[in-house]
Amino acid sequence: MKFLNKKTLLAIAMSLSFVGLSQSQAQNHKRKIDGVVGVVGKYVILDSDIDKTLLELKAQKIPVGSLSRCELFEKLLEDKLFAHQALQDSLDVPDAEVNSFMTDQINGMVEQVGSMESILAFYNKKNEEEFREYFFEIVKQNKLTQNMQKHIVDKVTITPEEVRQFYKAIPEGELPTIGDEVEIAEIVVRPEVSKEQKQKVIDRLNEMRTDVLDNGASFFSKAVLFTDDKGSATNGGFYSINKRSPFVKEFKEVAFSMAEGEISKPFETEFGFHIIYLEKIRGQNLDLRHILLVPKPTDEALEEAKKKIESIREKIVNGEISFADAAAASSDDKETKQNGGILKHPMTMDPRFELNNMDDRELYQLVANLNEGEVSQPALKYDYRKQEKTYRIVTVNKKYPAHTMDFAEDYMKIKNLALNKKQGEELQKWVAKKIKDAYINIQGEFRECEFRNNWLKK
Repeated sequence: MKFLNKKTLLAIAMSLSFVGLSQSQAQNHKRKIDGVVGVVGKYVILDSDIDKTLLELKAQKIPVGSLSRCELFEKLLEDKLFAHQALQDSLDVPDAEVNSFMTDQINGMVEQVGSMESILAFYNKKNEEEFREYFFEIVKQNKLTQNMQKHIVDKVTITPEEVRQFYKAIPEGELPTIGDEVEIAEIVVRPEVSKEQKQKVIDRLNEMRTDVLDNGASFFSKAVLFTDDKGSATNGGFYSINKRSPFVKEFKEVAFSMAEGEISKPFETEFGFHIIYLEKIRGQNLDLRHILLVPKPTDEALEEAKKKIESIREKIVNGEISFADAAAASSDDKETKQNGGILKHPMTMDPRFELNNMDDRELYQLVANLNEGEVSQPALKYDYRKQEKTYRIVTVNKKYPAHTMDFAEDYMKIKNLALNKKQGEELQKWVAKKIKDAYINIQGEFRECEFRNNWLKK
């Protein structure tokens, strides 16, 4: 089960389609050979891909300035080189992972635009099966590119002195402006799921298990029909994992204790209750299928959670307890409760959020008009990753007005910018080196481009 912000899913998917379009079309390049402008390994770039990439960047309101077709073309060449080398270095992506990620994206797209029919019309596909086949290749190439890039930059680190030198190198008149920011803290109350609700889920999983073991029923079909893990539903609950795979501890402990062909008894994780069918053991890898059922709280339990968080808010507002102490004592969010409920950006770990760039628009609506120290009214929160409803209150610990970037005040941002620059330089060194060994063919007007790298191998 993968989390993606539903507000950006469609834009991401559309961007993937344009950046990765040529991979799916590579299979049919004989029919469209007149449109081929570049080849890297087995990957083909069509002239139309460049125009579509530019249109998509504009649609996402990404500044393109005077970005030329040559620069866009070189970016596509780089993406194809990363994907090509990932295959050479055995950094392949399991089909199950691609399908899971793709299904999450498609579900988000359907939620955003309203129906699968609208998506099919946009992509000019006859049916969902044709669209999935097309989209699979796009997602896979993008995943390969990401895997290769991550492999290259994983060991890149940066020192405080490098951060300082990076900041000093920016001319004073070119220091960027940081928009209005806020530090936010949150208290979450999760409605209690009764023992009866949990037992219903356990009993249902046991019934499925028995039906498969005693009556020869299809585990695959039951996963397709009943699992609450929508990311794996279309593949019959399939995952291929090893001990380094990003699955919760409880799931891996059960999976790696099983014998091939065995079906586990129901067990609980933070996501709900599971049963696992271990299909095959391949060295350090397990091919398995699972069914997840999430016990749902009753309406009465939801109402009790709301009353509880209203009571917490009242005590904070009346000065009986601080927000941070209330979070430590009462919040059900394990990740933030011991830190005063303070939220951090998942990528940068920066506790400051720029108001106008917040992805979570529901959170934005809660904090946009709050003053420092004010506490929001309780709001219902839905976690798409865990498929659960909770109630939350938030407060603004501190507001930071728009200002010119400052080394002391904005150190984390400067550090991330410096690290990104260093990682980018490492990627460019890698590209320059790998071009020498890869099969690359550039045709037509693009042979006249002034590239950063020696794609023409002159």
